[in-house]
Parts: sequence; structure tokens; C-alpha cells
Amino acid sequence: MRSTAFLAVALAIGAPGADALLRFSCSELVTERLDPLVFPGSAQSPHLHQIVGGNSFNITMDHNRHDIAQESTCTTCEFSEDFSNYWTATLFFRARNGTFKRVAQRPNVFFDGARGGGMSVYYTPPFDGTKVTAFQPGFRMIVGNPFIRNETAANKYRQLTFTCLDSLDTRTGETKSMPNRICKEGIMANVRFPTCWDGKNLDSEDHSSHVAYPASGTFESGGPCPATHPVKIPQLFYEVIWDTRPFNDKNIWPEDGSQPFVWSYGDFTGYGTHGDYVFGWKGDALQRAMNANCDTCNGVLQRQSIAQANQCTQKQKVAENIDGWLTELPGAMPITGPQPGTGSGTTPTNPTNPTNPGNGGGGCTVAKWGQCGGNGYSGCTTCASGSTCRKQNDWYSQCL
Repeated sequence: MRSTAFLAVALAIGAPGADALLRFSCSELVTERLDPLVFPGSAQSPHLHQIVGGNSFNITMDHNRHDIAQESTCTTCEFSEDFSNYWTATLFFRARNGTFKRVAQRPNVFFDGARGGGMSVYYTPPFDGTKVTAFQPGFRMIVGNPFIRNETAANKYRQLTFTCLDSLDTRTGETKSMPNRICKEGIMANVRFPTCWDGKNLDSEDHSSHVAYPASGTFESGGPCPATHPVKIPQLFYEVIWDTRPFNDKNIWPEDGSQPFVWSYGDFTGYGTHGDYVFGWKGDALQRAMNANCDTCNGVLQRQSIAQANQCTQKQKVAENIDGWLTELPGAMPITGPQPGTGSGTTPTNPTNPTNPGNGGGGCTVAKWGQCGGNGYSGCTTCASGSTCRKQNDWYSQCL
């Protein structure tokens, strides 16, 4: 029997049928501050991530040398031939006293028991029946940018959204920004990657220029790929459900009623949401699945139970406390952009830069606004007196 989850998703995206949705669970592998794409070789990354997939995830993952499918001995994903790594930022609740509590994840529909909640992963070929080229060994990509704090900049990424879950089957009402009301069953982050490839590069300097969105229309409507990126690839899609139910009491939310959740990269808006991917399917397994246009792919792909997937784990390489009530986000990540209870941001409030009023949620006097900004960031850009700005790249900069 076809699951109601497949049907609900198909209806939500306007698909003519649900058979093409390859949907499966990946349990948590590890949650820690590592990002071998943006900071290869670095012993830690600026913000916390939750990672699923193959257990060869490590500090340095050079695609010229690192063969995930060969070097992994297990995977947290249901399809046991998938040793890819998938990761996103993590979510925190900030109490009125300024302390932080990590928000747990919960399993998606039909994936009960997934350790740590994990994420749901989809690979979808075009609904018009045309063929796609599966990702190649060494392929990796990133979608989104953690420095974005406004909708205009976020619109560059067409399908990064949130769903306020009134039930676990809710698949309507997606928003680009964080939901601003009580979500009875949690908040689902939806991360959809571009679906066109240049056909040459397995990676690019910014980890995104080698892929693109359709030149017109959408992937779901059969939009054509641009001439610069002519190769159709599967639509890779993550669903991550954040269990915000323990924080559904409005009495513990900011006094102005604004939403209380902040991402591990210091974002209340949600516009900076992003996802990372490193391909690691064994042999031609993914291509077989895409050619078969199957959902459960029985007889096409090898599958393990969620209980078996839960046995694949990895210890933190960046050992630190990420649970309990914290006085700051892991890595001392500052909060940038609009924040609850800090005013409208319509009048200048930064004494060191009176012409910069911020971007709609408060001024530079808000604690921990001390970042230089980055690509797409339009908030405060000055550092505190006596410190200087060090910008490493468009993804990360900080005041020293």
C-alpha cells in the first residue's frame, strides 16, 4: 500500500503521482561542530551541525582521495548502499533569561524509532518521465547561506522553507521564515537542492556554482535546465522535524510574542537555513533506483531496518557540551539579525554607526551582535570598540 506520507508530499508539490518519491529515514550519526566542506581540515566549524549517513564522515573529506562508499563500514540510512553524508544546522530555544536549550528532533511519519530523530531524505526524478543522471563519486554541494537574514536574499534559494506542523501529516503552509506561532507537533525544515548540473565539476569553490535551478518553471513542473547546467540530476530533499512541543507554552516565549527559536549559526529569522551533501552511494545503486522510478525500491536496492541503522554511530570529534541549559550557543556563536523583543529596528540605535538601523528586529546595541556580516547579511556590520573584523569567506566572519 502506498503511504499517506508519499501522497501528502506529492499533493503539496503538485506532482502527478507519488511513485517517483524515493523516501527513506537516516538516523543521527553525530551532532557536533564539524563541516568538512566549508572548513576542510579544520578541527572544528563555527556552528553546530547534525549529521546522518556513512560513518567515514571526518574532518577532511577531499573528494580526490576520500571514497565514502569504500571507507564507510556502516550507514544510519535505511538503504544500506547509501553511505552519503547529509547535514544541517541545529535549532535552539532561547529562554527569557538568555540561556539556550537544544531542540531535539523527532522521527517523521512511518520512521518511528530513528535515533535522534534523524532526517527524511528524498531523491526524486522528474515527474514528466524524463531520465536523470545520478550524482557521481566525489560529488558534493551546499544550498543556502547561513549569513542571510532577509527574504530578498533568501529568495535566491527557491525551495528552502519551514512547515508549522499542526499534525505530522501537515504538508501545506510552507514559509520562508521561521513560523511565528505555536506549532502543535513541531517545526519541519524543508531543504530542497538545485536539480541541474554543469556535467563537469563534482564540486566548486563555493560548493554551489556547479549546480543550478531550472531556467524557467520548476523541477516539479518540468522546467528546462539552463544551457550552463544542462544535465538533469535528482531533486535531493531533506525533511527535518524539530520537536518544539516542550516549548509550546506562550508564557515562556519573548514578552512581545515573537518566536523564541534560534539556529546554531545565530539566526532567529530562518532565512539563513542551509544544507550540505556529500554523495556516497555504492556503485550504481542510486542510478538503478532513479531508472526504476521506484519508491520502496524492493528488489532494486538493499534495505536495512531502522533498528539496524541506529547501530551505526560516531563519537564527537569536537567534544563539548551541547545539551542542558547553555549560556551561549556552541562555539560562542553570536546572534545576528532581527531578534525578539528588541524593537522595530526603524530608528538608529548603533552609537558607533548611527546611519545603520539594523534590518527590522533591533539595533546594534543588542547583545552579541558583534559580527562583521557576510554575503546577503544586511544587519549591523561594525565590531565593538577595540576589536577588528576578520572575514574568512562569505560564510564566516567574526569580530576579534
